This record gives sequence, C-alpha cells and structure tokens, in this order.
Amino acid sequence: MKSKSRILLVFLLFVVTMGFAQEKTRKQLREERKIEKEKQTAILVNSKEFVFVGQKALPQGFRNIDLTTNPNFIEFKPDFIKSEMPFFGRGYMGIGYGGDKGLKFEGKPSIFTVEKAKKTYEIKATVRGEQDVFKISLSVSFEGSATLTINSNNRSSISYYGEISKIEKKEDK
Repeated sequence: MKSKSRILLVFLLFVVTMGFAQEKTRKQLREERKIEKEKQTAILVNSKEFVFVGQKALPQGFRNIDLTTNPNFIEFKPDFIKSEMPFFGRGYMGIGYGGDKGLKFEGKPSIFTVEKAKKTYEIKATVRGEQDVFKISLSVSFEGSATLTINSNNRSSISYYGEISKIEKKEDK
C-alpha cells in the first residue's frame, strides 16, 4: 500500500511540474511583446508612412505640457507631411497677436531621410509652409516611442514626446 501511494505521489508531482514547465514566465512574455513591437516599428519606419501623436510638449524655457487631452498629430508620408501640432513658445515675426494657430502646415517635403542609428531611427524632413520653413527631426526608439523636434524661422524650437503608429484610413461616406 505504501508503494502505491508513493508511486501516486511521484506521478502527481511529475504531472504538476510538467504543467508549470510549459507556461512562459512574465519575463519571457514581456520579451516577446518587446520583439513584436520592434518588428512593427521597423515596418512602419521603413514604409515611411506613419503618424506621430504627442503626449507631452517640451517648449524651450517652459514646463512640460500634457497633450493627452489635445488632439495633435503629424502625418509622415514620403511625398506629403501634414502637421496639426500645438505650439507653446516664443514667436519672432510673422505671427499676429492672438492669431497663432499652432504648427499647422502641410506640403511636400524637400528633404526626407530615414537612418537607423544604434538605438533609434533618425528621421529628418524639411517642409515649406505658407509663411515659414519647418525643419523636422524625429527620433524613434525601436519600441515605437519618439521625440519630435520642430525648428522654424519664425518661432522658437519645440520638442514633443509621444509615439508613432499606423495611419488610420478614413472611409468616405
């Protein structure tokens, strides 16, 4: 009787251990999600068609500004860039008092380059707006988080922190 109970105990321990051995640890799951996110980011950056949505504005000489409640984006395509980003900072000329609409511009970029660095993708573009020239620098981590810097002739430089994602297609009704 004792030998039957020992065999049963050993068998149950074997079954339980095998069940736990098949499950992935949290670390393994986290690593798999990270690798999948890196693949998606690489596909987006290499296609040169994605949208940046800002979570924080980092104006020069001011505190960080939360943008999660403000609609904002900059859409990147090799032949067209559209920006609807808010601006916080100093305007130098060409901006009337109270007439500033933010960094809203669109046009064909005269320069559009994508380079892979050690830990990031570096994207640089130059777009001529109606009254200004905008130099855009986007640094995208392999996981998709990004820092956008926009330099302009008529305004102080401003940076944004956010993420890139796929451009959502709008259906015509």
